[in-house]
Amino acid sequence: MDDLTGFQRDLLYVIAGADQPSGQDVKGEVETYYNSEINHGRLYPNLDTLVNKDFVEKGQLDRRTNYYEISDRGQQTIEQRREWEQQYLDG
Repeated sequence: MDDLTGFQRDLLYVIAGADQPSGQDVKGEVETYYNSEINHGRLYPNLDTLVNKDFVEKGQLDRRTNYYEISDRGQQTIEQRREWEQQYLDG
């Protein structure tokens, strides 16, 4: 996860917490958290990066809509990150 941007990490967490969200679903969640609009030119290249790095799997709901799903690698990476963070919070 150390090679992801903070934005990509946030996308990964949103996808992990949802059931096969569409890009628009992810966008809505991130916009709520950031309290600002996220444009398509920022969102979709970053989603593609997560797919290309095997953190996320991408499928089709219909001809126009893709869904995203956390991969085993992505889930394991999140768990490792949380363990790393927790060691500093417990101290």
